[in-house]
Amino acid sequence: MEILAILFRIAGSLGLFLYGMKVMGDGIQEGAGDRLQRTLGFMTGSRVSAIMTGFIVTAIIQSSSATTVMVVSFVNAGILTLTQAIGVIMGANIGTTVTAWIVSLIGFTLDISNLALPAVGAGFLMRTVKWKYQGAGNAVMGFGLLFLGLEFLTKSMPEINPDSLGFLQSLDSGGFLRILACAGIGLVVTLIVHSSSASTAIILTMAYKGIIDFNAAAAMILGANIGTTVDALLASIGTKTSAKRAALVHVLFNVIGAVAALIFFNPLLTLVKFISPGESHALITTQLAMFHTTFNVLNTILFFPFVKQFAALVTFLVKDSDKTGEKTENVYQFSYLSGSIHDTPELSILRAKNEIRDMAAMVFLMYQRLRNSLQNLNVESTDALVADLRSKEDYADQMREALTSYLMECTRRQLSRRSEYNVSLLMRIIADLEDMTDNCYSVSLLLERSVRKNQIFKHKEMEALDPYMGLVEEFLTFVKDHLGGKLNGEQSLYAKEIEENIDMSRNKLRKLGRKRIEEGADVKTELLFIDLVRRIEKLGDYCYSISNSMAHMN
Repeated sequence: MEILAILFRIAGSLGLFLYGMKVMGDGIQEGAGDRLQRTLGFMTGSRVSAIMTGFIVTAIIQSSSATTVMVVSFVNAGILTLTQAIGVIMGANIGTTVTAWIVSLIGFTLDISNLALPAVGAGFLMRTVKWKYQGAGNAVMGFGLLFLGLEFLTKSMPEINPDSLGFLQSLDSGGFLRILACAGIGLVVTLIVHSSSASTAIILTMAYKGIIDFNAAAAMILGANIGTTVDALLASIGTKTSAKRAALVHVLFNVIGAVAALIFFNPLLTLVKFISPGESHALITTQLAMFHTTFNVLNTILFFPFVKQFAALVTFLVKDSDKTGEKTENVYQFSYLSGSIHDTPELSILRAKNEIRDMAAMVFLMYQRLRNSLQNLNVESTDALVADLRSKEDYADQMREALTSYLMECTRRQLSRRSEYNVSLLMRIIADLEDMTDNCYSVSLLLERSVRKNQIFKHKEMEALDPYMGLVEEFLTFVKDHLGGKLNGEQSLYAKEIEENIDMSRNKLRKLGRKRIEEGADVKTELLFIDLVRRIEKLGDYCYSISNSMAHMN
């Protein structure tokens, strides 16, 4: 019965530790969401910048699993290439060692109760008193809960004489066999608690309490590094081949590194003790944190020159099994991993921005198709035009529904006030883009009707219309190229000027149409022409609305 009570206390302490880590990570994301997004933008740069990005993001959100799941999701979406993902995964493995350092330097050297409870109280007051400080308040409160859970974990861990651990002691004579067994225990513990940071905290606590020695703890940390790869594998189920390859990168990187570390276990321990000297038991947690960091840094250094070869290896191991026939032009498939939104809601907004840019590109193609069709209006060409734009308009409807649902899912998570406002602007942009596809389709129907009723525009009318349509195309290009970012003052002024130019051209073309009616031209044809001018001008209005949304982005 006493053993059961101890297990429940350990489970509760671990739960509080994990909850604190989650609250702290969410709070930091909420407080620094836009900075995180800018940091994530460095991933498209060099290998070094990708590693730094993985390190920074993981150190902030306190979970290499969350970072890896996010990377798999972004590779699946085509935002990241496989080589970029490799760099981020390397950095994430280094970033996850920050938790061990926090625990070792603060958790076992200070009176945690004097630090944890005031942090919980201060964090609660910060998030309650003023909305502006909600993210920072959550981070501080999560920090306190994390160390409160660690204190309870330390007190709940029973005093056990290492000699009483018969299983490990029986393997001691085998030497390497004992190290392998400890690595296996670390792997199993990580699979159970579903967090290498939490399992590392358990290992450090056991070492601090004298339940396991330094060698056993180090081996268990290596096992934990293998166990943490399960999240990437689970996240890759049902994804594209590229995402499966990214998940395999994480597995191979950690497994190969851990196996190499086990083979050269004693030299690695000697190196760690050289970097962090001392034989005092009080230093064991610091030395284990150093071991964790040294292992991941060395593993990254060893793999760093061979990123392209590593990418080629996983490409060879995971064959391209994506069925191109599954995705048709009129069926929008927007698959995303709910875990990536849950753990990294601020960064998940980047995925939506990428899809919105694709939506804008489709609007641009629809408009170009319309403009080109005016050069050769006949029954066959207008029928093909209507069918093509109907398909794209239906596709855009599906995009709007899926992307709006995705962004609504993001808002249900812990977002900063700034990001919530930006999400509302993104949803407005999506609505404008979808309305533009409706408008393009309605113009195609107008052209089809004009051809069937033999109300064909004359060459002079087409010559007058083309520069006007060119202005709208120029505005569309501007919107497409700047979508996802914030417009500066000069760019906003340009948008206003081009909108005014479109309005002036619209007025001139209307007057031209009315003048031709007065001169005896076919009334129905000229009214059709004026209607066409009005609908095209509406596209410019939507572009200006999107520009305003981009100008107000925070």
